[in-house]
Amino acid sequence: MSYEGWILITGALVGMTCGIVGAYLILRRMAMMADAISHTVLLGIVLAFLVTQRLDGIHMLIGAALAGLLTTFLVQWFHSKGVQHDASIGVVFTSLFAIGVILISTSVGNVHLDVQHTLMGEIAFIPFNTTNLFGLEIPVATFMLVVVFVIVLGFILLLYKEWKLLAFDAGLALSLGLPVLFLHYLFMGLVSITTVASFDAVGAIMVVAMLVTPAASAYLWTERLSVMIVLSALFGALSAISGYYVAYWIDSSISGSMAMMTGVVFLLSFLFSPTHGLVAKWIRPNKKKNDEKAHA
Repeated sequence: MSYEGWILITGALVGMTCGIVGAYLILRRMAMMADAISHTVLLGIVLAFLVTQRLDGIHMLIGAALAGLLTTFLVQWFHSKGVQHDASIGVVFTSLFAIGVILISTSVGNVHLDVQHTLMGEIAFIPFNTTNLFGLEIPVATFMLVVVFVIVLGFILLLYKEWKLLAFDAGLALSLGLPVLFLHYLFMGLVSITTVASFDAVGAIMVVAMLVTPAASAYLWTERLSVMIVLSALFGALSAISGYYVAYWIDSSISGSMAMMTGVVFLLSFLFSPTHGLVAKWIRPNKKKNDEKAHA
């Protein structure tokens, strides 16, 4: 596999994985939780490194998942005590993220774990850190993303009906006896491991774009959850692949260009979606007026 090929595959995996979980985040109106978790998992990564002294391995996913669950718990707890939900998110994610930054600066400053790398990522370096798998040299980050993609897709298929009901009517799901709280925290765990698996490729800030924007674009095109999930994954992959070529064309940040392309896809969806697009909303009244004039 060529250098360019690994970058494209890795970026597409980030887009698809983030797109799948992002669809549920949008439907549940939890887009800002994606922002919070994408930052607070830094604390989990740093603590996992301090315990194991390693920057790769399953312990990173475990640390990130625990940090994401802690974020979710604290946001819910503060909200239950009367703090507004958006304020709870702001307080928790800035505080936990700040602790992670302080630990990086004071405890792990001499290793390849720094604030800029965590925030912005550098997908161009992905092909240089490889592992041997069945005789094939595969980038570690790509392998981790494949594992996480399979895990996320497996849970989505296994619990599709339950999470669909939870997304549209949590009250009904609770009345039917579904373990709503368990399903909620399980999903937040998936968001956490998706975030940390994407760190090396696009960084924490860009993960937010991948989690939210493709799903928001897909939401404009369909009202069916299954179609929305597929479209969100496709939009994420398309943004990553096109973003790479845009970065090559203008000689700019690859991860930044990928995030920019998610915005381009959203803008096109916002304009040309057949049901919610501005063009369609403008055409329908004019068509109705013309029909009325024709029948007058």
